[in-house]
Amino acid sequence: MDFISILSIFVLACFVGYYVVWSVTPALHTPLMAVTNAISSVIIVGALIASAAQGSVYAKYLGLVAVVFASVNIFGGFAVTARMLAMYKKKERKS
Repeated sequence: MDFISILSIFVLACFVGYYVVWSVTPALHTPLMAVTNAISSVIIVGALIASAAQGSVYAKYLGLVAVVFASVNIFGGFAVTARMLAMYKKKERKS
């Protein structure tokens, strides 16, 4: 595939992802965050494979950067999900 085709697919995926995420009701945001964390874990596996390849030195550095960014995304997603789940817990009343 040429560069224009790949870029077109990427731009369309960005638009579709944006509209899908913003049209989700608030009750579904927590499961959506869990799926996002699962996707980021797949990205880490791909980045580890890319960084372990015998090819270009740039692939190793890009794989390392992808691992770092995906790790930040996963841990941040877990923190946001924990906070969102804490909002649904009943608060104890002091009497």
